[in-house]
Amino acid sequence: MTARRMSRIFGDDGKAFVVACDHGMINGPMEGITDMGSTLRAVVEGGADGIMATYGTAMRYPEILSKCALVLRIDGAASLQCPVEGAGDAFYSIDDALRLGAEALCVTTFTWTKWEEQMLKVLAATIRKGHEWGIPTMAEMMPGGFGGGPEFRTTGATAHAARVAAELGADWVKVPYCENFERVVESCYVPVVVLGGPNDPDKLKTLSMVKKGMDAGASGATIGRNIWQSENTAGMTAAVRAIVHDGATVEAAAGLLG
Repeated sequence: MTARRMSRIFGDDGKAFVVACDHGMINGPMEGITDMGSTLRAVVEGGADGIMATYGTAMRYPEILSKCALVLRIDGAASLQCPVEGAGDAFYSIDDALRLGAEALCVTTFTWTKWEEQMLKVLAATIRKGHEWGIPTMAEMMPGGFGGGPEFRTTGATAHAARVAAELGADWVKVPYCENFERVVESCYVPVVVLGGPNDPDKLKTLSMVKKGMDAGASGATIGRNIWQSENTAGMTAAVRAIVHDGATVEAAAGLLG
């Protein structure tokens, strides 16, 4: 069952492009996902293999999400309005994921922080329970947290985080792109995908990052803000897809932006 669900995300070529649309859980109505229905439709139109979404989004937009794979964000943390940071926890269960028809689960871990052990326990518990029901888990590994500085984005820190996730049983790993990314891929025995990070107005930089990641052996990308905060959500989705699945050059992919 895990292999069947993985095949819907990664397909025949073993590559996957998932668009992350789960940011509203912490950030609220961000630009680009204020009208979630329109955003999801544009992402599907652009040819994403999957959409990473919250429970609320999955519950309210089942018709749109039925057109691609659903990666359910099963954990959560305090919103940006909370004055105190925390480690977060598993907010939803495997039963919830099954009811929504999710192909996979997503859990985030901040390695190299005071919350690392607690977050790794949530990741491990999710992986273990998911495998009981044939649902794979994508581990989003963020050394130093989402706001980690350059000292947390080194090859060593990224490779370490990816390998820890693999050792815990994650089915694939999402990590920030870094120099010598091939070392991250080579030292992690499950598929590695590149995450997008904060929105960059220069979309050629995002496309170049994805291309470099794929050339280094990545199995795809999971990108959010750089897709739906672009001027052309469907076009940017199609551009990244072309790099991931067709090996398109950055220039050729950019031509799809319109």
